[in-house]
Amino acid sequence: MNFELLAFIFYFLLVLAIGLYFFFKSKDAGEKEYFLGGRRMGPWVTAMSAQASDMSAWLLMGLPGSILAFGFGQMWVGIGLALGTAANWIFVAARLRRFSKAANDSITLPQYLSNRFATQNRVLQIICAIIFLVCFTIYVASSFVAGSTVFTTLFPSLSGQWTMAIFAFIIIAYTFLGGFKAVCWTDFFQGLLMLAALLAVPIVILITQNLDFSLLSTVYTNAADGTVYTFGSNLFGADPREIISGLAWGLGYFGMPHILVRFMSIEKPSMVKKSATVAIIWVVLALFATSLIAYFGRILVAGELLPLGLQESVFIVLARKLFPPVIAGLLMAAIMAASMSTADSQLLVASSSFTSDIYKPFIRKSASEKEVLWVGRGVVIAVAGIAYLIASNKGAGAQAIMDMVGNAWGGFGSAFGPVVILSLFWRRLTYKGAIAGVIGGALTDVLWYLFLTKSTGIYELLPGFAAGLVCAVIVTLIDKAPAKETTDIFDKATAGGDE
Repeated sequence: MNFELLAFIFYFLLVLAIGLYFFFKSKDAGEKEYFLGGRRMGPWVTAMSAQASDMSAWLLMGLPGSILAFGFGQMWVGIGLALGTAANWIFVAARLRRFSKAANDSITLPQYLSNRFATQNRVLQIICAIIFLVCFTIYVASSFVAGSTVFTTLFPSLSGQWTMAIFAFIIIAYTFLGGFKAVCWTDFFQGLLMLAALLAVPIVILITQNLDFSLLSTVYTNAADGTVYTFGSNLFGADPREIISGLAWGLGYFGMPHILVRFMSIEKPSMVKKSATVAIIWVVLALFATSLIAYFGRILVAGELLPLGLQESVFIVLARKLFPPVIAGLLMAAIMAASMSTADSQLLVASSSFTSDIYKPFIRKSASEKEVLWVGRGVVIAVAGIAYLIASNKGAGAQAIMDMVGNAWGGFGSAFGPVVILSLFWRRLTYKGAIAGVIGGALTDVLWYLFLTKSTGIYELLPGFAAGLVCAVIVTLIDKAPAKETTDIFDKATAGGDE
């Protein structure tokens, strides 16, 4: 009997059961319940859901694969993310919860960015929704690539297209059925599973394996494309551009809609402190364990992975070598958990943005809440379908995952990060300034990626974020001061309270 496969299947049945439970429990609820959980999420679920949706399969495949192949210089991305996580929880979370409530009880980020300025003009809302749909589709595609890799390992007789389709179906099913609560509760359990899996592998290696650290200096060559893998063991000896780009990843958090929406959903602002503590501890432990897995993997399995260009499979290979089949099945389910916990959140936020920011305001103003919910479910299927097509043509492996995540992360961080921060801390910010910040950041990010990333070695998020910030500030200062309705929202949100 294949216990590895049984454990894997059991996990997915559990996930689908959660989706069915919330579907029947809240099938008559409104869009606020479906898309934001009615703003009743507790601190533990909020924290674990935010981190699980943040750390996709990139955490268990893309990042350890990159470190395994090229060394500790790749860890600067993880360091940047750890710093960005902490800053986002400490400076943004509670404030955004109060501001989104004060801004006409906004349930999406585009809705908040419009309501924050007490305007009936929906230009910013449309721009944001379009960026959401594009970036989230690319992001979901990266999760499909990772999920397909694991499924192919367990079901070698199935083609990559079939395994990707199965994986996509499972995510669509529970997101379609259960909405925000199903996503948050599945992410809660998936976050726990991911952390347990990440910690288990290096601990067992330290206990059971005799490590020959001299093997770190071995140079490997990819037989297919000739790429040379030399392990750089000096973290601070990395290329300065690599360090700058890695730290720049942390700026992306301020513009990540699928994470920011967790802040908006928490029951009370006072709960944020507990959530922040849980989230920061989780991300530090997870990133440290990931680095150890890559480090030990370079010693134990690099010889069988790097010549074939299979570095993204380091976690899978180690899990199978170190653990009995039933445990290995659960550990591989952790990779699926990472992929699913990100993809489900992104599908839901993309769906809520389309229905709340485009469909109801412009296409069907008279749409009932039930109609909006079913349109939202249709968008979940549509975005997943397009993401499937992108993933099918993008290729597989650590680099494909890293590339797609990097593209989407840079787009979100550049477009929304500066404007979100300014909207929370600068009373003078105007609606035109916000529009300029979103457009300037997004446009700079795309142009830098297309024409300057390779020549400069600088991740496009950094110049994109800077441009968005500068554009928002300059246009605001040129523009006339905001109306009293706008400053009243700022004053109400900063007055305190715990609602």
